[in-house]
Amino acid sequence: MNPEEKGWLKEYLEFRKELLKDLTIESKRASHPEHSLYRVIQPTGLMYGQPVGAQDLPNSDTWSEKDRMKILLAESLISSSLLFHDKPIKTPDELSKVMVKALENIGNFYNNIFPELATPTKTLFGRKKTPLELAERILDKRIDYTSEFDTNFWVQFFHNSLLFLDIFIFGQWIHTNADRIVSDFFKYEREELRFSVVKVIACAAHANSTIEYEERRLLEFFLQSTELPQDKKREAKKIFDEGISLEEINLPTNNSWILKKYFLEIAILTIWADKRVEDSELGFLKHLCKYLGFSEEDLENSMLAIEGFVLEYWEKLSYLQNKQDYNQVSEQFIERMTKVTDSNKSRLVKEVQESKELMELLRKARAHELNEEEKQQMQVLLLAALKTIPTFVIISLPQRFLTLPILMKILPNNFFAEVA
Repeated sequence: MNPEEKGWLKEYLEFRKELLKDLTIESKRASHPEHSLYRVIQPTGLMYGQPVGAQDLPNSDTWSEKDRMKILLAESLISSSLLFHDKPIKTPDELSKVMVKALENIGNFYNNIFPELATPTKTLFGRKKTPLELAERILDKRIDYTSEFDTNFWVQFFHNSLLFLDIFIFGQWIHTNADRIVSDFFKYEREELRFSVVKVIACAAHANSTIEYEERRLLEFFLQSTELPQDKKREAKKIFDEGISLEEINLPTNNSWILKKYFLEIAILTIWADKRVEDSELGFLKHLCKYLGFSEEDLENSMLAIEGFVLEYWEKLSYLQNKQDYNQVSEQFIERMTKVTDSNKSRLVKEVQESKELMELLRKARAHELNEEEKQQMQVLLLAALKTIPTFVIISLPQRFLTLPILMKILPNNFFAEVA
């Protein structure tokens, strides 16, 4: 499979058939489809402009970052269609029909809302392009048009994290009858949301009353990537120089959970840019959470999600290594995880006691040291138990980072004594 060759989307859909079918089951597990969508998208890095996902596809180790981002964008748009599909999909034929509709929607969406990507629906010889052909061509153009792949984490973050807004607006758009008025509304929303991101960055950068060098560079990167009109760019620069209050940003606080989550995590990453989170910056994040209708627990969950993402892909995100020391991030993450497991101790004890295989391994471990295969199996089973905690139904756990020794650190005190 080669994302640079014609026909890549068809190959991708064939390979991903089982995963996409599973998404229709996944949507029933979460309390809201947006929670499921976050769980699918967040670990891939797309929200942060870092295409670290899509690693299990054929030949993916030879792809460029641009190719990875294109696959992730396709996967996220199709996932959005499936997760928000309002009827259960019971047969392969039904799944196939939903997929064709999703591809039609992708083509229509970009042709209507992104005029700069407008793509003819017919070939030079008058043949109507299939939904698959049109979607593939438009996704090629979308990535070529706006993406930036650079050795600097922050350049990629601000150029490519805006692709998340495509997915968000697409999720709304597929539930409307696309006439001109509706299209104009979504074009307007697209520009407003992009500008809201600039305001959030400015607000977060001013949280400690000092604009650091790194934070100023963030604005420069972002203004290059947003394709904002010149008057909006001038306004953005003024906002960044003078600061802006949360109340002035006019963020959407009453509708989308995932959009609010995106704004919160953009703010967290902006604050990370100057290598430390000061008390005043933490105070700002708590204020932002309250403004968005989130609790401090939601803030903790987002910090967990971002730290887990960074730790899982530390080697691929080498640009971050100058921003946060690995040991510091891992200690913070382990501390947060420990708080979550402590508050869910009874649930975990019950879950482990109900697993015959895990109980057998624990009995063995008390008598003698487990071999490597048994240790690996224990790690898998403990991770499965952790995934029953409500927090981890939405947040994806960094499975490579959570080795057995680290799992031992984050489990509650006297945990195994209570399990026995």
